[in-house]
Amino acid sequence: FFFSMSLFPFPNGWGQGKQQRSGKQWASCIASAYVAASAAFSVSALYQSSIPAKFAPNRMLIDHFTGESGEAKSTGENRRLKSKEYSYEEVKRKMISGEPHDFEVFEHFIADHSAYRCYQDSHFTPFNTQVRGVNIGGWMVLEPWITPSMFYQFLGAAEHEAGLDMYTFCEVLGPEEGNKQLRRHWESWVTEEDIRVLAQEMSVDSVRLPVGDWQYKPYGPYIGCTDGANDYVKQLMDWAEKYDVTVLIDIHAMKGSQNGFDNSGQAQGLEWTSVVNTWPMGLTTFLHWPIRSAGWLGVFDKINLTVPEINHDNIQHSLDVIQEIVNLYSSHPAVLGLQPINEPWEFSPIDTLKKFYWDAYLVVKRGAPNWKYIIHDSFRFDVKIWGGFLNGCPERAIDTHIYQAWERPSSRIWFYENACSQKQAIAEMEAAFGPVIVGEWSLATDNCVMWLNGFNDNEVGFPMLPCKFVPCAEPYMGKEQPGTPVDPGKPLQGPYGSGISGPSFGYCPVDRDWMVERSGDNRGGTDWAHAPPKANPNQDATDEVMTNLARRKLDAFSGIGHGYYFWNFKAELSEGQWDYMKAVKRGWIPGKGSLLAERISHACHREENGGYSCVVREDATEDGLRDGLKYCAWVENKDQSHIDSLEGDELRAEANIEFSKFWKEHKVEGATCDFGATAMLVLTNVTDGDDEFMDMDEWADDMVFAPAGYSNSSIIATLLIGIVGGGFIGFLIAMKTNPKFNVKVRKSLFPDHANDKIFTGRHSLFGGENMPLIPNEGEKQML
Repeated sequence: FFFSMSLFPFPNGWGQGKQQRSGKQWASCIASAYVAASAAFSVSALYQSSIPAKFAPNRMLIDHFTGESGEAKSTGENRRLKSKEYSYEEVKRKMISGEPHDFEVFEHFIADHSAYRCYQDSHFTPFNTQVRGVNIGGWMVLEPWITPSMFYQFLGAAEHEAGLDMYTFCEVLGPEEGNKQLRRHWESWVTEEDIRVLAQEMSVDSVRLPVGDWQYKPYGPYIGCTDGANDYVKQLMDWAEKYDVTVLIDIHAMKGSQNGFDNSGQAQGLEWTSVVNTWPMGLTTFLHWPIRSAGWLGVFDKINLTVPEINHDNIQHSLDVIQEIVNLYSSHPAVLGLQPINEPWEFSPIDTLKKFYWDAYLVVKRGAPNWKYIIHDSFRFDVKIWGGFLNGCPERAIDTHIYQAWERPSSRIWFYENACSQKQAIAEMEAAFGPVIVGEWSLATDNCVMWLNGFNDNEVGFPMLPCKFVPCAEPYMGKEQPGTPVDPGKPLQGPYGSGISGPSFGYCPVDRDWMVERSGDNRGGTDWAHAPPKANPNQDATDEVMTNLARRKLDAFSGIGHGYYFWNFKAELSEGQWDYMKAVKRGWIPGKGSLLAERISHACHREENGGYSCVVREDATEDGLRDGLKYCAWVENKDQSHIDSLEGDELRAEANIEFSKFWKEHKVEGATCDFGATAMLVLTNVTDGDDEFMDMDEWADDMVFAPAGYSNSSIIATLLIGIVGGGFIGFLIAMKTNPKFNVKVRKSLFPDHANDKIFTGRHSLFGGENMPLIPNEGEKQML
């Protein structure tokens, strides 16, 4: 079409001489356009037919998000506690009249002890900005997989002589040697340069700092072993203040162990089993995962899966630790808040856990009223459990940990979809409970990194695919550390757990590489399952897969909730899947300022295309709505004078418009749909076009859409043939139907053969017998 139009003889130029165009000229144009469009349509149809049906919009996925009717699911109705709840007027009346009540007045709210809820929250410090942070794991609470150099010294040890966690590390080494090694570790694992780089080059504005309860009330083998730890904590807080980074204090380990993991300080439920392994080699063995337990709340009944008798002494110990933390750090400007306990396991009695959360909340609010208070979901991220809990209480949030490392092996597309699907659960919890923070996540898609499931151990059945091995890292604290470097002449050493993980001949297991799918089908292809754990350089797709996965996780965790903390800021062995700083250096996670990039903010489309809206809560107070509108106006430097005069429906209508607009425009900068707890996100009217993976351009750098039989090169060749062929057909039509065009082409391109039969013959493709003859030079002279 364009080829024929470029040669079309308009005497007065394009857009002029309309009266001189004949019907045949227009017929020529239209016919050429029709043929070219048909060719393009044919190529498009061929290309579309090359895309498997599985890439089409997923109706089942859409139904899952919207309900079968496509209407929005509502989660706005809070699940309330069974206890009696009062209106604020009833609360005020009871307190003034002197009637018996269970209320306590704080500076910014009133606490109801009977219902674990609050009234008259003034939202003195609203949660209007997300956190985008990392965990400082493995520093105050040792975890063998994060800093294996601290634990190599225990390879080959006998029963009760191996340090498997923080507790046994101090127990085996004793207070003097243990403290000597810990101080060397504290000096080198986290530095001021780390905090500077994270803040200034890697888009981090907050750190989550795991600490042990023993730092504030020492007991058992920790006495003497962990002396001086809090001096380093204070130093980190000062660095954080210097570089404008906040610190969330996370009590990661509790007396008796809250989950039985080594990250609680003590791997509970462990038994030495060497006595039954004397043949053939006399192995030193232990059992942990099949008999794991947790003793913080009391002795666990493994038959009935209950805690028949609550250990109130341990709970009081934890509350005393929280009080000490508040006393020490309440005035430090870098502290964002407190997480009273990390990952209490799923068998924790929920009523007891909620009572602890409530009591700890009040300890914090009495001494540090502006701190955020973040509870963990106890591996039960369920609105039926947490909806309505701490309702109306200021500065509270719930933490959930979202990992894919313990999922079954699958295609990269499954991991992408799973990451984006977390949005809905986060949005529902935001509506039912309040602010949600993803306190731990990583890019790992397997269980391979050494000792992830414990020193020389593994969960039963893990890892599910063979792991890649790389040279074990040199010790970060210097070669004076006992047991380092790993002996390259020794195979896997004991003591042996129920699974296998450990160094062998100087090599350590790490995460598998991702392979390029040879079939081009990244969903249905199975190279990821059958390929070796280390990819050849020309077949390695790890960078592409990790980059795309990181984009989707960043979008999912920052696009809907109140922020996230990546686990971990670094790890000795990880190649980036568990190491934020390496992931940024490899380009998987963007550096400073790049989190605003559209590639991230639109990685999961649903909220971008209207899938989520920021709406006013039904129970929002008018004062709260006015404060929210003033906040929007203040940020955008707009006039606030009319806001105080708004009330009733007019106020709610303006708040709905302004909150939604503000959130959509500023969420990539970290804005939340909170506005002093007066707004929430709801899913609205999602259609097929809003499916996360409807826009195929999002996967263009990672996916090959042509299945076997349609390669990229064949599609490109087909497109080129279509373009050239369409233009040629348009040219033929113009030559057959437009005498002026025909004559011009013959004179300019074929002057010596202008009157040949190929142009003037009856059956010519390039003209016909009705085409005028062109005089040659001799005939012109005679004339």
